[in-house]
Order: sequence, then C-alpha cells, then structure tokens
Amino acid sequence: MVWDLGKAMQKKEEFESARLMDFEFRQRARATRLLARSFGLDEAMLVRQIADRNDDSVLEMVASELGKSGDEVSAEYQRCQAVARKQLISERGDPTPYRLG
Repeated sequence: MVWDLGKAMQKKEEFESARLMDFEFRQRARATRLLARSFGLDEAMLVRQIADRNDDSVLEMVASELGKSGDEVSAEYQRCQAVARKQLISERGDPTPYRLG
C-alpha cells in the first residue's frame, strides 16, 4: 500500500475549504442578526435577505429602511462582524487552517 501525497492534499483542501466556508457563512448570518438587533429590525427577515443579496445590498436596504447613512450602517456592520467572529471562535474554535503533518 502506497501513501498518495496528492490525494492527501486534495482531501485536506476539500476539508479546509468546507470548514472555512461554513465559518464564513455562520459569521455573516450572526453579524446580520446582531446588526438587526442593534437597529431594532426583524432579525429573521434580515437574515433571510443574505440568501439572495450580497452584504452591500443588505446594508443599503437597512440604510434606506432606517433613513441612515450607508457609512453609519456599514460601520455598525463591521463592529457586528468582529463580535460575531469572537463569538464563533469561542464556540467553534479558530478557523485558521490546520497544518498538514
């Protein structure tokens, strides 16, 4: 039986990619939920929007709905992303890829 480095690297790439995409999605959803809370919006409605829209589009929608500037909403979203990342790291661990070997 021969160990195949190419297959091992491909398997690692697939595993790490899936893990990182999962973390990024969870961070985006949590940050959006935190943003909704901070502005007193319906969390479920706003989180549903991330399935159809990119972050900029969601932030524009929030800004227009609240009558706030895009910069103000964007700054709050950045703060929410930092909080969401800290929370997820404490719950799920650091998303930094594992070293092979």
